[in-house]
Amino acid sequence: MSGARKVYIKSFGCQMNVYDSHRMADTLAPEGFTETTAPDNADLVILNTCHIREKAADKLYSELGRIRVMKQTAADAGRQMTIAVAGCVAQAEGAEILRRSSAVDLVVGPQSYHRLPSLLARTARGEAVVDTEFPPEDKFDILKAPSRAATRARGVSAFVTVQEGCDKFCTFCVVPYTRGAEVSRPVTKIVAEVERLANAGVREVSLIGQNVNAYHGEGPDGRPWTLGRLLHRIADVPGIARLRYTTSHPCDVEDSLVDAHRDLPALMPLLHLPVQSGADRILAAMNRRHTRADFLAAIARRRNQQAAMAFSTDFIVGFPGETDADFQATLALVDEVKFVSAYTFKYSPRPGTPAAEMPDQIPETAKTERLHTLQSAIARHQKAFNAGCVGQSFDVLFEKAGRYPGQVVGRSPYLQPVQVMAPPSVIGSVCRVTFTELSTNSLFGKLTTETERTREPMAMAAGG
Repeated sequence: MSGARKVYIKSFGCQMNVYDSHRMADTLAPEGFTETTAPDNADLVILNTCHIREKAADKLYSELGRIRVMKQTAADAGRQMTIAVAGCVAQAEGAEILRRSSAVDLVVGPQSYHRLPSLLARTARGEAVVDTEFPPEDKFDILKAPSRAATRARGVSAFVTVQEGCDKFCTFCVVPYTRGAEVSRPVTKIVAEVERLANAGVREVSLIGQNVNAYHGEGPDGRPWTLGRLLHRIADVPGIARLRYTTSHPCDVEDSLVDAHRDLPALMPLLHLPVQSGADRILAAMNRRHTRADFLAAIARRRNQQAAMAFSTDFIVGFPGETDADFQATLALVDEVKFVSAYTFKYSPRPGTPAAEMPDQIPETAKTERLHTLQSAIARHQKAFNAGCVGQSFDVLFEKAGRYPGQVVGRSPYLQPVQVMAPPSVIGSVCRVTFTELSTNSLFGKLTTETERTREPMAMAAGG
């Protein structure tokens, strides 16, 4: 396929999907595709789906209804639009997507998007294509590296996949079926990608995986490396000022990773550690493989090494069999840990998962009520945490110009949006900022006399 054409990619869900969308765009660039933010004038529309969110398939078909109208409008104007569905819903639904939506030309799973050029060549011949196999080759060996221009356009922060798949088989989750077994990338390939990003101006790297702290990729010494050792290696890459990792499982807490929070100033003190429930009975039914006490021990180990640690998490309310007492245990856990943010969901059955067949499914009204109560509890702690930052000084990575002249926007070590009045030359720099004011969604501050920083943030009582 050749010639200048436009591709519109919409990502749903997790950071892994954002990363995958970028790599799809990178794979298509040599084929003559440039990214566009307007789907109505695109030659190729890719919906990169997530199966974690509630009613994910329904949301996909709703989106396809809108895109189908755009495709018909393009056809009326004599222009061809190709529609592809990618990601975890594509993996789970497969040919059913083609059956339910005749506008779709291609269904491609998350393990096959490196084959997009050849798959699109088949659709150009009028073939409806489904590719949801788990290919034997390593897709990371085949994927095109992003151009320097594309990397710069994506900003000073970047995701890097280090691990894919999951072997935990939580009873509510489709990830082991859509992403496959746990696979870790070799250290040398990850480092090469990070070095390329740093050379293009990236200052912050987030290492991502479905179960990232189970990382066990081959090191240059031929032995498996832990995530903690990998973080130490990436911290040595010139230009990289900040490191993060997500998403973790409470069972995979090895010593070198805990020690990295103490030893690496570049490793940010906000950790996303999903718990899902505060009740042991529900955790067992979910096959989470940890208890409430195990989870609190994982929190304590990190706080013992880094006093400034704060935590975000995931919760599911209304899991089959969840009683009022179980839900109260979840609320008590929120108050004990003082999470600064959380992704909260009502339980939604996923076809093919054990939980979908469990008895004692919870009424929707009860799930909705519990969700609102949980969100209010988390918001209370988030507000207290943010208020506790006012008057303190933190290192802020500035990412872009603000909405108003003379304003720049960045992120604190805890991912809070920060707005200050400063010259645009600070974009891409880590600068010390004293927070002076708090709004609903942002912190406001002023630059100190110091500029480039690498030290860790000031210790504070996490959660307020």
